[in-house]
Amino acid sequence: MADNEDPKKGKKSKGTDIVVCGYPLSIFFIVVNEFCERFSYYGMRAVLVLYFKYFLRWDDDLATSIYHTFVALCYLTPILGAIVADSWLGKFKTIIYLSIVYAIGQVAMAVSAVHDITDSDRDGLPNNMTFHVVLSMVGLFLIALGTGGIKPCVAAFGGDQFNEHQEKQRSTFFSVFYLCINGGSLLSTIITPILRAQKCGIHSQQNCYPLAFGVPAALMVVALVVFIIGNSMYYKAEPQGNIMLDVCKCIGFAIKNRYKHRSNQYPKRQHWMDWAEEKYEKLLIAQIKMVLKVLFLYIPLPMFWTLFDQKGSRWTLQATNMDGNFGLLVIQPDQMQTVNPILILTLVPIMDSVIYPLIKKCGLNFTPLKRMTVGMLLAATAFVCAAVVQIEIDKTLPTFPSASQSQLKLLNMGSSPVTVKLPNHQLELPGAQASNEFFTFEAEEISVSVGSPEVTRPIFLAKGKRKTLLIPSIIDKEWVMTDDLTAKPEEGNNAIRFVNGMNTAVNVSTPGADFGLIEPFYYSNYSLIKNGKATFIIQSDSQSCEYSNEFGFGSSYTFFIPSIGPSCQNAITVAEDIKPNSAHMALQIPQYFFITAGEVMFSVTGLEFSYSQAPSNMKAVLQAGWLFTVAIGNFIVLIVAELAKLPKQWAEYVLFASLLVAVCIIFSIMAYFYTYIDPAEIEAQFKKKDHEDDEDDRSQLQKAEIEMVKKDSIKCHDADDAGKQTKI
Repeated sequence: MADNEDPKKGKKSKGTDIVVCGYPLSIFFIVVNEFCERFSYYGMRAVLVLYFKYFLRWDDDLATSIYHTFVALCYLTPILGAIVADSWLGKFKTIIYLSIVYAIGQVAMAVSAVHDITDSDRDGLPNNMTFHVVLSMVGLFLIALGTGGIKPCVAAFGGDQFNEHQEKQRSTFFSVFYLCINGGSLLSTIITPILRAQKCGIHSQQNCYPLAFGVPAALMVVALVVFIIGNSMYYKAEPQGNIMLDVCKCIGFAIKNRYKHRSNQYPKRQHWMDWAEEKYEKLLIAQIKMVLKVLFLYIPLPMFWTLFDQKGSRWTLQATNMDGNFGLLVIQPDQMQTVNPILILTLVPIMDSVIYPLIKKCGLNFTPLKRMTVGMLLAATAFVCAAVVQIEIDKTLPTFPSASQSQLKLLNMGSSPVTVKLPNHQLELPGAQASNEFFTFEAEEISVSVGSPEVTRPIFLAKGKRKTLLIPSIIDKEWVMTDDLTAKPEEGNNAIRFVNGMNTAVNVSTPGADFGLIEPFYYSNYSLIKNGKATFIIQSDSQSCEYSNEFGFGSSYTFFIPSIGPSCQNAITVAEDIKPNSAHMALQIPQYFFITAGEVMFSVTGLEFSYSQAPSNMKAVLQAGWLFTVAIGNFIVLIVAELAKLPKQWAEYVLFASLLVAVCIIFSIMAYFYTYIDPAEIEAQFKKKDHEDDEDDRSQLQKAEIEMVKKDSIKCHDADDAGKQTKI
């Protein structure tokens, strides 16, 4: 018996030779492949927007735009993958070839994140950013081609491995298959941000993006190897053509034929698709009409995905300005995305087993389209929550100088209080203390008077910059100006520096940072310290002491060292230049809850509704249409991000929520006028009609044959009579 015989016909095939627990052995290779591939994709995607912002140094808008362009491509390429698999290569070869492309893309991303490749001056920053940008864009394009191309093939290929009598096993396989998708997503979203937060590098230690991308690349290679190992066990169906191409050809012919017969002399037809009757079967045309009816409802749907997919971009960027300390756990900004798969695994059974039955018992007709409408409203509510959280974050952010302003802070390095006069300001500055705030000035040159008798000197400021004036204990000596930060430290780190107020040089060090030797009455450069407790060792000549401080996220401090004694803990004074993040990441949980509840009611219900309203052979067309709405939704994000340019992020969240509410109203009106159909019944009617037409044609053919026999008989009689007459 041939190896490639079809298991659907009940014959034995290679894919069903070995059975384990009632399942073909080949299924286990496919399930492992899917888990590894989803881990690879979601792991890479989890840290992607932070890679754009902190490694490639893009601003939030550009990082968001490129992120959503990538996601959109990932949802456009499945259409291409399905056509290639069904019309040319077959599912197995398509998965193999595109997985190779996929793995190459993941490796390219990992290599693009190695800063040492172009870090010629070994300062931890790439010197040739073009190399990293180009390589990462090539990698993302290959990943989009690979993950999208195999998306429609793997599940269908797994379904092909079962015989007709294995319906129960096939159903269980799809449940396990989608469990692997969520499992891979959940694990990778937890693990890769942890890997990213590690320090690695050859010449300088930086956040380990190569490892965060390298592990997903390795998992993709494992997925490919595992899939290839099962090669000899698979049933591989031959390509049988793609229904999407037939649908497109039929629609194209109908439009072309209608255009040809556009004049009034031709009678109108009931539906514009009826103009394809000259070339295509009525059953196919009726099926396409049913599909178009559903696709028409898809028109407003991209707006939901516009909001939904921002949890991996805007919401992750929002979390970078929040406090991720949960006590026993410190959550990275990109790890907050794990709330989504956790809630999905929780809410799906609750919705199916509790919420929907309860609504039904209340006598409410909660139709699929009504569920989808509620899902859209929940997504809009999520963005209102995000706007409220953003307002809370904005309250904690410092007010940095605009392009036309300058800011100045004062630090008294003497032990006695001094009086300082600034334009429109006068204050008493205690010894070894800094002013509580920055003073804002419009002029680039200001006059500062210190002490009594007053010593007045001009101070030159820089537009858009912050500076600190170090006032020496002896006023007549040189006044030192420091350059301060004009943005919060990146990735939740804390920017720390020390000011030496002693006559001797001081050395300050701590694990992971070295402030070096600080000259008398001078200051160190900033060093980045992670959140948590840090201990500093301060040395001067033969004296040394330790100073400890607890740090949060995103703060900046100046520590003033007036002297070194047995204990520095009380001697050193602290000036808080930038407050730490005080809005807690837990505030994001409500918005994640609403967006996930919306996803369950919108996405799961939407696919269920679409499949129930489409003919059995047209489900692939609806799947393509559904994925297309996701792609369009992501394109809308980048359009708004680039064109809206709203000054406040909360305003953008409100804009998106308002747009979705408006679209939701339009969708609810469209849903109100939608009539539910039974595609199987309509198909049966057409098949019955075709059968009756065939019977009529057959009976007419039989009648025509009888008539011809009669005519032949008459002709024969006439010929015999003519013969007799000739003889006579």
